[in-house]
Amino acid sequence: MSEVATLRAQVDEAVKGKNFGHVLERNVRERGDKPAMSWRHDDQWHHYTWREVRERVAEVAMGLKALGLNKGDAVAIQARNIPDHVIADQGILHAGGVPVSFYNTFSPDQIQYIAGHCEARFAILEGKAFLERWEKIRSELPKLEKVVLINGAEEYANEDWIMSYDDLLARGREALKDGRDDFEGTWREVSPDDPATLIYTSGTTGNPKGVVTTNYNAIWTAHSSQMMENYTPGSTYVSYLPLAHSAERVATIYVSFYTQTQVYYCPEVLQVFEIVPQVHPYSFLAVPRVWEKLQAGIMAKVSAEPDAKKRKIASGALATGTEVARRMREGEPVPLGMKIKNALFEKLVFSKIRGQIGLDKCELPLSGAAPISPSTLDFFDGIGVHIIELYGLTETSAPALGNTAKERKSGTVGKPLPGVEIRLLEDGELLVRGGNVTLSGYYREPEKTAEAFDAEGWLHTGDIAEIDADGFVKIVDRKKELIITAGGKNVAPSNIESMLKVHPLISQVCAIGDRRRFISALIVLDPEASMAWAKANGVPFESLESFAANERVHAEIQKAVDEGNSHLNGVEQVKKFRILQTEWTPESEELTPSLKLKRRVILEKYDDDIEAMYA
Repeated sequence: MSEVATLRAQVDEAVKGKNFGHVLERNVRERGDKPAMSWRHDDQWHHYTWREVRERVAEVAMGLKALGLNKGDAVAIQARNIPDHVIADQGILHAGGVPVSFYNTFSPDQIQYIAGHCEARFAILEGKAFLERWEKIRSELPKLEKVVLINGAEEYANEDWIMSYDDLLARGREALKDGRDDFEGTWREVSPDDPATLIYTSGTTGNPKGVVTTNYNAIWTAHSSQMMENYTPGSTYVSYLPLAHSAERVATIYVSFYTQTQVYYCPEVLQVFEIVPQVHPYSFLAVPRVWEKLQAGIMAKVSAEPDAKKRKIASGALATGTEVARRMREGEPVPLGMKIKNALFEKLVFSKIRGQIGLDKCELPLSGAAPISPSTLDFFDGIGVHIIELYGLTETSAPALGNTAKERKSGTVGKPLPGVEIRLLEDGELLVRGGNVTLSGYYREPEKTAEAFDAEGWLHTGDIAEIDADGFVKIVDRKKELIITAGGKNVAPSNIESMLKVHPLISQVCAIGDRRRFISALIVLDPEASMAWAKANGVPFESLESFAANERVHAEIQKAVDEGNSHLNGVEQVKKFRILQTEWTPESEELTPSLKLKRRVILEKYDDDIEAMYA
């Protein structure tokens, strides 16, 4: 038996027969009175112990059963990163239901599609702002029976389809008085092969696909992660990225529950830089954009130092640390004088910066969901925060490969998790197989499932990779067209493009945003429609070039972009666009003979226009 097969068998044996009910029951038995969840309210930190978490989970579970939840029913959750989001998630799971977290930025159209696709019978929403979106499409969700509002339900006392979260918990407590055995029996009936969640991930064809992550997948991934990095019970973690994102969901719920980690909840992403210095977490996960923002903040603070001498020392320290890290990454020698200076700066500058940003005790500073730039890695390596890059997909329950604190190679995504197999096809496409890979595939999408998963259990990732002599994997390209923003969000460009092309003036659109901080678009006008529109609106039309430069035309396209954006969530919305003064044809090479976009050609040909939008 190969080493990877041996490890796979070890993980399989460790998680055999388990669901998250078993995990939470064990946590209460082993650490019942220890803090599990922490949140800030009225400038004070409040805590739930593991015993309190399980009791609240039981109340949610029994409350939902009192409403008529059956095994396998989907329940939507739309809330920020608050303890009740995760408690609701586990309550649904313990009741035999399937929790489905929705991005907070979802538009009514997107909510309608996903809630309709999974046939959600109930929805648990944080407050009025979310409810208003659901109200708009309620009539188009015939399966939706009840909305549970965590906050603000008193405003809807006369609406029988809305109930308060407190009422749900009260029903659960009442049911538990004489029905404790019912609760204990219900969660034990959940099979390891039953879904732990449906995570909807964007596809290149527009509509998101529901990835079925089973209890087995989630617990297997958590155990394999524990084997890779030795988490100590009681370690701390800050949760702030959307829980609809597979990476945060796995970190906040699955790995944290399995490793008995205390999670501090941060409801707003931009508050994370305030929370982390209060917590000084053991592990911290960020997408590249967050690391970039933190880097910019450190540099800005140094530049703003009023004491000229201190400013000069700190600036010199950052430059030296970054240069040392770059040389080490690229295998260049580090002069002795530079080493000595760097050691001195560690005591005078770097240790203080780590303390100020709250990462002085962080053993696992993680980065995932999108590639991170070498310059950012060098900066943080320079100050002693050694970012650990991970790689995975929603289909692999997030992590599939990763560097570790002990074994790390900058610029790579590391090696497979224990028990995970990888191989490359002839064209370099990376294939992954393991207990973390969903075998259920995409919910109600048999054709798409067959495209991504082969008969031998290999997931075809669509990513082109290289494996070096030491076994470290580097992702070098992607076969698929899915955009991954600098913030780690998956965005389907075709969905954006189709929204904009509804306007008759627009012939072609190419959405841009891979590894960028926002989505932009190159827009090409339709010559015939342009002439007709010019005549109808009294705008001169001498050529497509001059017409495209007209201010009134730009204003009209802005309206089209605004209209398209109204049907997209925040991360998908086009923030900037450039109207090109030319046509795209197969002859000009931007289009294939079947009029599909040649994205690589466009990115190269219009590089100056693209860079101007991000300048």
